[in-house]
Amino acid sequence: MFGKLITLLNELFSKLGLNERISGFLSETISVIILFLIAIIVYLIVIYIVKKTVYVFIKKTNSQRDDILLKNNVFSRLCLIIPAYIVRNFATSALPSYPVLASTIIIVTKIYEVFIYSRVLDAVLSTLNDIYDTYEVSKSKPIKGFIQVLKIIIYLVCLLLVVAILTQKQLSNILIGLGTLSAVLMLVFKDPILGFVGGLQLTVNDMLRIGDWIVMEKSKADGEVLEIGLTTVKVQNWDKTITTIPTYTLISDSFTNWRGMENSGGRRIARSFVIDADTVKFCTPEMLERFKKFQLVTKYIEEKEKEIEEYNKKNKIDDSNLVNGRRQTNIGIFRAYLHEYIKDCPYINKDMTFMVRQLAPTEYGIPIQIYAFSSNKEWISYENIQSDIFDHVFAVVTMFDLKIYQRPSSNTLEKVHVLEI
Repeated sequence: MFGKLITLLNELFSKLGLNERISGFLSETISVIILFLIAIIVYLIVIYIVKKTVYVFIKKTNSQRDDILLKNNVFSRLCLIIPAYIVRNFATSALPSYPVLASTIIIVTKIYEVFIYSRVLDAVLSTLNDIYDTYEVSKSKPIKGFIQVLKIIIYLVCLLLVVAILTQKQLSNILIGLGTLSAVLMLVFKDPILGFVGGLQLTVNDMLRIGDWIVMEKSKADGEVLEIGLTTVKVQNWDKTITTIPTYTLISDSFTNWRGMENSGGRRIARSFVIDADTVKFCTPEMLERFKKFQLVTKYIEEKEKEIEEYNKKNKIDDSNLVNGRRQTNIGIFRAYLHEYIKDCPYINKDMTFMVRQLAPTEYGIPIQIYAFSSNKEWISYENIQSDIFDHVFAVVTMFDLKIYQRPSSNTLEKVHVLEI
């Protein structure tokens, strides 16, 4: 085709009075320009047909997964191969008098084709990853790290093919020569290799999933995992900042994953308050009668009083003094009250551990801890439930003739000083 075109152009330029050399140069220049124009026109026609057929068909389907092909430009990248194929196959016939130039164009076109093929494979892998992410299993078994490794391999092969085309050597010979560069390659790709190993361990051992709430103090990360990549893991903190953690760091250092709490039946409440030890005392009969009016502990006081009375009679205890024998205390009844209060709370999971316990005394007083699990695990609701419980604790503690220890403030000390004067 181009041979006849060049002959016609040579005859035309000869009639115009141009010598053979100039007419030949102009003819082959025009033929090359026409070749590139044909390649571009064919590409535009093909991409137009694809958009009017394939694109329209995909958009009309009910499935959203095939739309990912359009999002990642798989078809548009495939169409880019067509002009390269045309130029590579017709460059020699378009430039018969300039074999070196034609050979250079073919080499450049081959390199372009290798690049386009790698871009197509890149888009296909991205599509596979995006489709996989639509399934629930992707949160527990993400494959983005593996996809990124495959992409690196593809681009490495692409680079080797480019070197093979430029040097006109077999790819196998180049691979043999690369053996001496293995140490350099290990150094250059140290982070991706470590990241791949770390990502593999995280996935295989199910240590991390997209959507998990993790805390890693060293990296100042406290939030939800957004992305697990080859070299990094992205965490959106609760203040909406993004922390990027090297994947391998999650293996080499420790972090807390709250998934166990989210999968369980409740979120733990383990908060304590300190009772002023000076307010702890044995209950007098008058105190017991007053405490019996508190419905949550009425039954407890009566049963405990009966048990103590039988014990003291059996052991012939002189109950004229409160020190002798067994006696109920205001802090003991208060703990029983809190236990019943937590038990009746509708937001506490009764199938999980719940208790009110006394911790070891400190220089500040006697710590009382409420240990239970909120059935609502959502953060705001959980905090409200916990606050409601302790609002009630702080309000009711004085009803048992107890006080919560609070470090004296400057105002308190000033008032004491005034009273002493």
